[in-house]
Amino acid sequence: MKYTQLGRTGLKVSRLVLGTMNFGPQTDEPTSHGILDAALDAGLNFVDTANVYGWGENKGRTEEIIGSWFAKDPSHRDKVVLATKVYGNMAADGDVWPNHDKLSAANIRRAVDASLKRLRTDHIDVYQFHHIDRSTPFEEIWQAIDVLIQQGKILYAGSSNFPGYKIAQANEIASRRGMVGLVSEQCLYNLAERRAEMEVLPAAQEYGLGVIPWSPLHGGLLGGVVKKEVQGGRRASGRAAAALADTSVRAQVQAYEDLLDKHGLEPGETALAWLLTRPGVTGPIVGPRTAEQLESALRALELELPEEVLTGLDEIFPGPGPSPEAFAW
Repeated sequence: MKYTQLGRTGLKVSRLVLGTMNFGPQTDEPTSHGILDAALDAGLNFVDTANVYGWGENKGRTEEIIGSWFAKDPSHRDKVVLATKVYGNMAADGDVWPNHDKLSAANIRRAVDASLKRLRTDHIDVYQFHHIDRSTPFEEIWQAIDVLIQQGKILYAGSSNFPGYKIAQANEIASRRGMVGLVSEQCLYNLAERRAEMEVLPAAQEYGLGVIPWSPLHGGLLGGVVKKEVQGGRRASGRAAAALADTSVRAQVQAYEDLLDKHGLEPGETALAWLLTRPGVTGPIVGPRTAEQLESALRALELELPEEVLTGLDEIFPGPGPSPEAFAW
């Protein structure tokens, strides 16, 4: 397993992040535990989740599955870097109360204690803000985080889905308080969605944040979806199906799959391997529903993409260009 440091922290993390969003909704507890076991056996030590995963009436279920895995073998906890998130309303659907969501000090305090209980642990390594909260000043957010760090409930804070200017704002205010600030940003970033290169990645690099891309296959769009349709396999759904309805996108994805066929490469593994070549990227989040999907993701770590393939990928999925030259004035 290949490891790197998480931004400017001393944490050593695997270059793939195990996302657990499917644990509960699509993957039952025994299978989820099997995936966690296989990931740990392979050396993957970074586990990402969120308090709302499980969704709907099962919000919190994913954290509970991870907690029961820790309970089965407490040594697992010391071997992983555990990240979860706060923001979403955890009240039962139809029973939403004020101050039970977002990033107020009251909700952060409530949410971290609830997550610790579900996860069956005494601390969270990276506590991430799932979205920006425009109604809560960072001074209040950092005061709450400082208390949690002093209590030993969390070690570091990270962001998710933050624009570049909010990364800067958050860290400048943290710096004035003598705090470390954000250590990571979890953003949408993949071959088909490269807007993060304009501001988010430069801001993360400037402030020393690790970057943890989510949806590296863009909802399945980069996983060989056209070929699977032709062969009568699983049809595209969600984001991938909506994108393929655009004929220009379908042609783009077809060109992508044709390029990889020419070089004998698997689409999903290539999309992950490409992200691992990007400056500032710590490791993409993979969300396997099965052990076989985890095995495929792990193969991407050993995949060296030829220069011809990298050039071809840039031609098919051109990025926005270097900042600030790419901005429209």
